Amino acid sequence: MNTLVNTSLCYIQKDDCYLMLHRIKKENDYNHDKWIGIGGKFENGESPEDCVIREVYEETSLTIRAEDLNYCGLVTFVDGDYTEFMHLFKTEKFSGQVKKDCDEGNLEWVPVTKMKELPHWQGDEIFLDFIAWNKPFFSLKLIYKDGKLVKSLLGGKEYNHFI
Repeated sequence: MNTLVNTSLCYIQKDDCYLMLHRIKKENDYNHDKWIGIGGKFENGESPEDCVIREVYEETSLTIRAEDLNYCGLVTFVDGDYTEFMHLFKTEKFSGQVKKDCDEGNLEWVPVTKMKELPHWQGDEIFLDFIAWNKPFFSLKLIYKDGKLVKSLLGGKEYNHFI
């Protein structure tokens, strides 16, 4: 059965660190033991901004505003019959305090320079570099087979970031 999902993901930055979620608490988690940004699936009627604002609050207790979001790109993940359209955001503006407990994993401020040392999806390295380089809005397609990145396309053209 084919699965098609829309998600939003935000990299919240403070003092050269991103607030990251180490996914270790949910059963049967596709992202188990991976470090990812903050976000999740769209609810009915939500825009990408609505989704990321709600998800950031639910997972972290932080409040972010649409006008403070930098909409970085659209990342299409494909792994077999699973396709996810991930709307990627970054912000340095937020209010509130990070909550101590998140039901999906552990929240931690991670230095940007340490990101690639943590367990993550290989394709995340591509869009994290794009964010760091302030690349204009991009469309990136990442094709996985059994959890391993086998192909990436940028703007519809084959792209090898790891050369």
